[in-house]
Amino acid sequence: MTPILRTDRLILSPYRPEDEDVFVALLGDEEVCRWMGQERSPEEEIRAVFKAILNEIYTKNLFDVWAVWAEGVYVGHAEIKKTGNVDGYEMVAALVKDSRGRGVGNELVRGLLHYAAHTLKLNEVYGMVGAENAASLALGKKLGFAHVRDVVADDGTVTKMLVMPTGNTVETGTDPATVAAR
Repeated sequence: MTPILRTDRLILSPYRPEDEDVFVALLGDEEVCRWMGQERSPEEEIRAVFKAILNEIYTKNLFDVWAVWAEGVYVGHAEIKKTGNVDGYEMVAALVKDSRGRGVGNELVRGLLHYAAHTLKLNEVYGMVGAENAASLALGKKLGFAHVRDVVADDGTVTKMLVMPTGNTVETGTDPATVAAR
């Protein structure tokens, strides 16, 4: 079961049925889709994905998916899951436009790294970042993610595969709020 996570400013909680519209708005944002390496989907498809999160991913405990909140306002989406993209677990994070550039991404990724290390006991996590996503690449570099390789899609777009050893990021016994504040 996806747990609730807390950092200094953020609460990561499992989605609830009443969160559908904020999820749809986030994944309907063209810029978010571009940075996530996907085409913008019709609203009904995004709503179907949301229902799958509630009715399949959570009920079958397939992987962790969170709504991200700051002071009661939806600021983004996060996941940690095994994927075919990497040999291990991939971290996924997306922020609403108004949350970017305020340190929310930094705090979110640090909180996810803490969870990956201390709860999931992962030695490393991966991230897939669009080659043109300068802000996310800069954040990854700042946090210590290393470039593994470039992945080139059939259409020629490039995604950077990054990896982060979790043990080099957090210390045993550190609570997520302390980690997120660094």
